[in-house]
Amino acid sequence: MKKLLIYFLFIFLGAYGCQKTEKPQERTNLMEKETPEIEIATFAGGCFWCLEADFEKLPGVIKVISGYTGGSKPNPTYEEVSTGKTGHLEAVQIYYDPKKITYEELLKFFWKSIDPTDADGQFVDRGPQYRTAIFYHNEQQRKLAEKSKEELIASGKFSQPIVTEIKKLTQFYPAEEYHQDYFKKEPLRYKLYRQGSGRDRFCQIIWKDEREDKANKKVFRKPDDAVLRQKLTRLQYEVTQKNGTEPPFQNEYWNNKREGIYVDIVSGEPLFSSLDKFDSGTGWPSFTKPLVPENIVEKKDYSYSMERIEVRSRHADSHLGHVFPDGPPPTGLRYCINSAALRFIPKEDLEKEGYGEYKKLFNQQEGKKI
Repeated sequence: MKKLLIYFLFIFLGAYGCQKTEKPQERTNLMEKETPEIEIATFAGGCFWCLEADFEKLPGVIKVISGYTGGSKPNPTYEEVSTGKTGHLEAVQIYYDPKKITYEELLKFFWKSIDPTDADGQFVDRGPQYRTAIFYHNEQQRKLAEKSKEELIASGKFSQPIVTEIKKLTQFYPAEEYHQDYFKKEPLRYKLYRQGSGRDRFCQIIWKDEREDKANKKVFRKPDDAVLRQKLTRLQYEVTQKNGTEPPFQNEYWNNKREGIYVDIVSGEPLFSSLDKFDSGTGWPSFTKPLVPENIVEKKDYSYSMERIEVRSRHADSHLGHVFPDGPPPTGLRYCINSAALRFIPKEDLEKEGYGEYKKLFNQQEGKKI
């Protein structure tokens, strides 16, 4: 009985987290105009906290705004939308650089972040305000959205009908200020809600067969232990395979200031970029976000009588380090990573090492400095 009560308390806190209003209504005009350098995409996929957190991690995404759209009531409040009677859906507007990430890539990421077969909500959040939809801004987006939906149906990935609607955007209303960047403002409560929602478990099960190595475009198969012992140094093996920790200030990359990317020492899967690296003062390489979020797995770690979030690589299952909610903007996160789990590839070597797709990130950065 005690375990049952604890279970229901966890679910209650998780579900309640996305539906509870605790602060007075605030509304800030967070939106910018679309320009040739900045384009906008609008998606509804259940709780906007989750979509905002997921899309903000993507390279090329400038910012994400949580809000409401799809209904007829002007300037709706959260309380009004949460009744499910306004016709509005919780949604996000994504401001992105089309030179770094395309609308097609955003669509693919969107499909992998939702349950497109659920007509009554998303995961733990139930009601019409949590339905999924793609709101197109122009005819080109409409065509690409319909094509991507047709491809998803043809793939046979889902046995149930795809019910996600494709609709023309009419008006988007930013949500109250306390909903914006909620995963940064309330990281612990957000993680509790996210874990209890079932979203990540569902998506991992559905898309588990598409864990493709971004570097060489083929499925990575982890070598056996004997091969790993030969390939890795003693410290690299201890860190990646035995969850070890290297000494602070006495590791290869803690003070590395060169431009480039960091890949998994075992699989070569891209993990972090120097563009997101900062000096945390801890003596280990620290990053505000992953370079490729799909290559990062986060797990609860209860070792040493503490509760932490462990960070592992998806394909090699290497122990990398931990993530903490005390980092700088824009994410407020600190990915504290062991140098021994990484291999650094300078930007001038990206092409010959097979990571040419990431070179444009540094070219774009240089353009901003001119």
